[in-house]
Amino acid sequence: MTDAIKIDVWSDIACPWCYIGKRNLETGLAEVAGDDDAPRVEVTFHSFELAPDTPVDFDGSELDFLVGHKGMAREQVEQMLERVTDVAAGAGLAYRFDILQHTNTVKAHELIHHAKANGRQLEVTERLMQAYFTEGRHVGRIDDLVDIAAEAGLDADGAREALESGRHLPDVRRDQEQARAYGINGVPFFVIDGKYGVSGAQPPQAFAQVARQVWAERRAAGEPAA
Repeated sequence: MTDAIKIDVWSDIACPWCYIGKRNLETGLAEVAGDDDAPRVEVTFHSFELAPDTPVDFDGSELDFLVGHKGMAREQVEQMLERVTDVAAGAGLAYRFDILQHTNTVKAHELIHHAKANGRQLEVTERLMQAYFTEGRHVGRIDDLVDIAAEAGLDADGAREALESGRHLPDVRRDQEQARAYGINGVPFFVIDGKYGVSGAQPPQAFAQVARQVWAERRAAGEPAA
């Protein structure tokens, strides 16, 4: 059996294009899953903080944050949010920037690493993004994160201990160091088998194409069984 294609994804919970990119990746991989010789794929998420200086309890809306953080005109930001909401809808995601609670995401990233150690990374990543972008949930405070962890199938007490101790913060920092080594300065960013880089929320067809290409290259090279 040929080894699975490894897709490493650098993203941030607070990045709207990251959730769109995640969903497009899943849609593309679902398409190739129907192939006669379907690629085997393993997806791993890695930490990237777009605005690490954001306070846990930001006083204001997403609109307020972007106006202040990016220095853009309010009307321009409103148009930008409308556009990304429309693109998200095309991917099947119902963004609610009107109720979104902007926050620091480092603890959310720690939770994702805790989930990875317990075999629930994909479920927790999805639950965090859904809670943040579509439900207006707070994803920066430990109590809220413990609730979300439990909803995604993790033990609540174990999640609380991991977050309060900060034992996964070094894992978050290692991801960020690897991103710098790769030259990643924006997310989402997808690294395919450690050799192909795909930047941005590409359409599902792009992810399907690269998965088929890498799988075909392996077959042509006569890769030995795992």
